[in-house]
Amino acid sequence: MAKTEHHPNGLIHYNPQLSHRGYTLFNAMTNKAFLIDMKGQFVHQWEHEGGITNPELLPNGNLIAMAMPSPETEGQKGLNGQAAALFELDWEGNVVWEYADPWMHHDYQRLPNGNTLILKWEPLPKSLPKRIKGGYPAEDVDPNLMLGDVVLEVKPDGSLKQKWKSWDHLDPKIDLICVMDDRREWTHANSISLSPRGDWVISFRRTSTIIQVNPRSGKIKWRFKDGEMSHQHDAKFTAAGTMTIFDNGVHRRGVEYSRAIEIDPKTKKVIWEYTDNPPFTMYTVMGGCVDRLSNGNTLITETSKGQFLEVTPQNKVVWEYINPFFVTNPRLGGRFNGVFRAHRYTQTHPALKDKNLDPGKLANLNRLYCD
Repeated sequence: MAKTEHHPNGLIHYNPQLSHRGYTLFNAMTNKAFLIDMKGQFVHQWEHEGGITNPELLPNGNLIAMAMPSPETEGQKGLNGQAAALFELDWEGNVVWEYADPWMHHDYQRLPNGNTLILKWEPLPKSLPKRIKGGYPAEDVDPNLMLGDVVLEVKPDGSLKQKWKSWDHLDPKIDLICVMDDRREWTHANSISLSPRGDWVISFRRTSTIIQVNPRSGKIKWRFKDGEMSHQHDAKFTAAGTMTIFDNGVHRRGVEYSRAIEIDPKTKKVIWEYTDNPPFTMYTVMGGCVDRLSNGNTLITETSKGQFLEVTPQNKVVWEYINPFFVTNPRLGGRFNGVFRAHRYTQTHPALKDKNLDPGKLANLNRLYCD
């Protein structure tokens, strides 16, 4: 079925008996982020003139998010995910903290000590690109120049505690760029999270690899690359010690399709997965998110359609919502309602304590998109 601007959007399906009740946070490729209830009604919104991408709620009630790209990096082919800054907004939308760097991209992780991990691009040492295999020459780029991923640990005052350079620990012999990707950059990290013991978990799209890094030594202590997962996003541990991943399936052999998977980190085997029926009807070349909810259900974000699915462990869809906000995006060739990630928060979450979540305060917005 062709997806047009007339396709149904907003709340598509809701099963109150089987769903995990709460409020869903998402941004809409604009300068706003929204919180909706289970009926798809808007209960709160934030706005930032620099744009809002990849928002999350912190326990103190603040919204942490990345801005849109800076003019320095915006529009550069193959470098999707850039951000000019990372910032916090209070409940009223006031900026209470900000860290600016035009070469940060994709993701961040607030640490228990108050510091923040940030992904960033930096040029690789000039002698390294020729040792890296795979990919094809990028247009209008010096073949001897290539970007690599670094992780910054930034203190609340903006000072740098440490910098981890991926190329000091990766191996050009095994960390191969997909032959269908250009050589503008090596790994294209797209998520960073924490293991139960505080190690960094980093997803590399171009090498279809997930690594676990000891933050004290910087050494890679675990890898996952099974030959099936392809160009994945959003690798993170669950409360049960397993790991969920959004497997985009880009350049997958045969028919390309996306899926949500859960693996056992010890055996590196897939122990659960969700695919659409037929599989190719869920597919996104970019983004994607998998959040395991506390009742065992899973919230899945399919970025390209701006679609959020809540599914049970038996893969029954119990809640479905499609972002109703479309924007014109010349880089993507038309109108787009994509959402990088969506997250669900229960009413008992500390961030929502004593907050006004009455949809009546956004009556005009709800009349436009919910009635």
